[in-house]
Amino acid sequence: MARVGNSIIKGIEVDEVIRLLNKAYADEWLAYYQYYIEEKVVTGIMSKSAVTELAEHAADELRHADMIANRIMQLGGTPLLNPKEWFTHTNCGYEEPKDFDVVAILEDAIKGEQCAIKTYSSIVDLTRDKDIVTYDIVSQILADEVEHEEDLQALKDDITDFVEQVKKSIK
Repeated sequence: MARVGNSIIKGIEVDEVIRLLNKAYADEWLAYYQYYIEEKVVTGIMSKSAVTELAEHAADELRHADMIANRIMQLGGTPLLNPKEWFTHTNCGYEEPKDFDVVAILEDAIKGEQCAIKTYSSIVDLTRDKDIVTYDIVSQILADEVEHEEDLQALKDDITDFVEQVKKSIK
């Protein structure tokens, strides 16, 4: 634990930061798996584009989990050690894909990113001017999550627009 590093944290309990980061850590692992499995099962028009996007996002979520675990350790905490705990500590939860169609998969992924944006926004608000290191890490992750939502929404819009154009041309 960084004793001097922790001494710069003002106006917030280190244990509370660790608790919030462990919840985000659970979210990142569940998001990683969701993207990983969705990449495997997605079907439909332009699904190859979705596979590429989902694989990139899975890698980012794993990188986020690593960043958070490292910060938890710096603060003197321990990242959740048992994957079962991810389900009891998560902010965003995990919903297994039931409909493998590309649009349904993208909608689920967008919903997950929107939850992540809300989660990280609240941590940014809480740590601003109180824990600059956590604030910086979480701000970086938040920027990634916003980009993920934009990427997924753009792909979904492209697919649905294409389908509508095809329907119109058939009539």
